[in-house]
Amino acid sequence: MRLRELEDYLEDLLPLKEVAQVDQSLNGVQVACSDKELSTVAFAVDACMATFERAAEGAADALFVHHGLFWGKPLAVRGSQYERMKFLLSHDLALLAAHLPLDLHPQLGNNAGIAAALKLEAIEPFGYYRGLKIGCKGRLPRPSSLDEVLLAMGTDRRSCMAVLPFGPEEIRSVGIVSGGGTSEVEQAIREGLDLYITGDASHQVYHTCMEEKINMISGGHYQTEVWGVRLLARRLAQDLGLRTFFVDVPTGL
Repeated sequence: MRLRELEDYLEDLLPLKEVAQVDQSLNGVQVACSDKELSTVAFAVDACMATFERAAEGAADALFVHHGLFWGKPLAVRGSQYERMKFLLSHDLALLAAHLPLDLHPQLGNNAGIAAALKLEAIEPFGYYRGLKIGCKGRLPRPSSLDEVLLAMGTDRRSCMAVLPFGPEEIRSVGIVSGGGTSEVEQAIREGLDLYITGDASHQVYHTCMEEKINMISGGHYQTEVWGVRLLARRLAQDLGLRTFFVDVPTGL
C-alpha cells in the first residue's frame, strides 16, 4: 500500500472533508514520504520528537497522530519545528493527522472508546462545538459510583487532573467530550446528566458544578485521547493487513 492509498482509505473511514470548515487542524497527510510501499504504521496522540523517534525505532513508514503539527496558520520552519520536519524527512517517515474526525467518530473516536469502556447504552451524539456534536452521551447499564466509573476508564481519583463529586452518588447518565471540553459541562447540566467526563480541568467550572449538582471527571487531555488512535490502529491492521503499534508518550496533562 502506498501513502496515497492510505490517505484514500482514511478519507473514506473518517469525516476528514466534512469537518474541514470547522477544524483548525490540517487533517490528512501533513508530511509525505517517498513513493514507497508502506508496511508499518505507528499511532500516537501527539506529533512531537519523542513520538517521531519511537516511531522510527519501530521501523514505521508512517505515523498517525491526533494532534498534528499544523493548526490553521502558517508556521516558520525554524527551531523545534525545523528539527521535527528534518527528522521526518530524513527518516522518510510520513505524518498523518485527524483531530475532530477522530473525536466524533461513532465507533473509532475518543469519546466512543470511553463510552464502550463504560458499556454505555442508548448512546447519542452530544456536545456542540462549532455547530458539530463531537462527543456522546448515554446511560450506564446499572447505577454506578464515581470510583466504579473511574475504574472502568482505567484510572482513579489520584491519577485524574480533577474529580468534582458534586452530583448524585448513584450515576446513571453520562456525557463525554474528550480533551479540552471543560466548558461543555454547561451542556451536560442543561441536559440533566449525572456525570460529565472530559480531559482538561478548569477553575471556572468548579462552583458551577457544585451549585448545579453535577459530577465531573477531568481525566487528563492525553489520557482521554488515547482511545481513538488505539482503536484506529486495530482497525487498520484488520482492514489493510498492515503492522501497527501505539506509541505511548503521556504528558501527565
